Amino acid sequence: MKIGIVGGGIGGMVSALMLARKGHEVTIHERTNALGGRLAFVEKDGYKIDKGPTIVLLPEMIYEFLEKAGIRKDEFEMVRCDPLYRMIYPDGSTFTKTSDISKQLDEIKAMFPGEEEGFINYLSDMRKRFAKGKKAFLEKSFINKKDFFTFENMKLLLELKAHQTVRSQASHYFKDKRLQDAFSLQTLYIGGNPSSSPALYSLVPFSEYEHGIWYIKGGYASLNSILEQHIRKEGIEVKYGSSVEELITKQKDCKGIRSTDGEFYYDKVIFNGDFPMIHNLLKTQKPPKYKPSSGCLLLYIGLDRIYHEVDVHQFFMTNDFRTHMNNVFKHGSVSKDPAIYTFHPSKIDDSLAPQGKGVLYALIPVPSGNDLNWNNKKELAADIIQLLEERGFPNLKEAIQWMEIRTPVDAEIDGLFEGGSFGIAPTLSQSGAFRPQVKPLQYNNLYAVGASIHPGGGIPIVMQGADLLVKEIERV
Repeated sequence: MKIGIVGGGIGGMVSALMLARKGHEVTIHERTNALGGRLAFVEKDGYKIDKGPTIVLLPEMIYEFLEKAGIRKDEFEMVRCDPLYRMIYPDGSTFTKTSDISKQLDEIKAMFPGEEEGFINYLSDMRKRFAKGKKAFLEKSFINKKDFFTFENMKLLLELKAHQTVRSQASHYFKDKRLQDAFSLQTLYIGGNPSSSPALYSLVPFSEYEHGIWYIKGGYASLNSILEQHIRKEGIEVKYGSSVEELITKQKDCKGIRSTDGEFYYDKVIFNGDFPMIHNLLKTQKPPKYKPSSGCLLLYIGLDRIYHEVDVHQFFMTNDFRTHMNNVFKHGSVSKDPAIYTFHPSKIDDSLAPQGKGVLYALIPVPSGNDLNWNNKKELAADIIQLLEERGFPNLKEAIQWMEIRTPVDAEIDGLFEGGSFGIAPTLSQSGAFRPQVKPLQYNNLYAVGASIHPGGGIPIVMQGADLLVKEIERV
């Protein structure tokens, strides 16, 4: 079959390789001059740092799906990060998360005495739930909603306590609010509110213990160059600067695409943009209402030094994390006392900057949408730098060689729905069978892949979606 893919993000690239290896003729239409989408680098003056995803989870899933795309394990190097990350509180106290269970118990005993049993019970329960939940919900499509609402699945959802939220589920295991934060904030990895994301997403914080947090040498976005090499090897055509303006439809069929460089007709069309934007290309479609994920205020920084004393991943917590989350997800405001995530990969990778120098990435969850005025972004960035200098990065201001600031406005310009950084939000009404599927609309030969498509966001999960997509195309 001739298959056209709209967008060359990670889902589009992996889908293209899997389909080409099955004998299909694949063309990617990419509106920019580079593949990768959110998986990209910010580069300046010999420095480079990941623009989007930084925390590598579920390594075996990444290996599995890249192997299906023709990429061997030895083509890239993964390094395990342990400790996983350090949580730093305003009073100077710290809580280090580690996948070494014995050390983690010691850490909990020292910082949160009496909570050890809750942690052991948490791991035991989640281990059982992860295996069942992955098989039942991540590895299946629900194009026909009846496939979701089976007796077995409903029974499993009860067992997984899916009626709870990630935050409320954590409260069943831990009494201290700081520990509840520590085992629920991971919904932010996919742009969700810990207090409203369904408990099914509790499998994300558990996966950090069971499968670890990893780093890909050269940065997460170094996967792009490997994927591009294989795309050329498989003879997949990539049309750069091909901005798709319309999907050509006739009755129940999608016949092809109309782009800035012409009309192209295909047997199958795959949309790999942020899914709500597909309705801009279907002139007859009235778009449904989607809830975007959270946005991010991002600082990309080149340093004249490496901070060897810090951890690769750190969370600078607030005294009231839930107030910060309410500001982001309910009130649509920027917190005066935000939680900040930092990523300093130069500690373990000297290839990202000139010799002896380093890079730093700081992320603050903020509301998506276009209601906020970001003209004060430089002042906000200065406040964040001051906080980081006081609490973990001594003399940071004088170490900065350059800095770039990115807001939800920039994300929206790049094609992300309402400036949300992670696709549509992982709410109950946008999860499982209620999330757009790999065959999302009534057109017979129109498909979709990406963070807003089931099974959801995060690089390995988007790769899982690509695998489900290919199976669906092959099934028909």
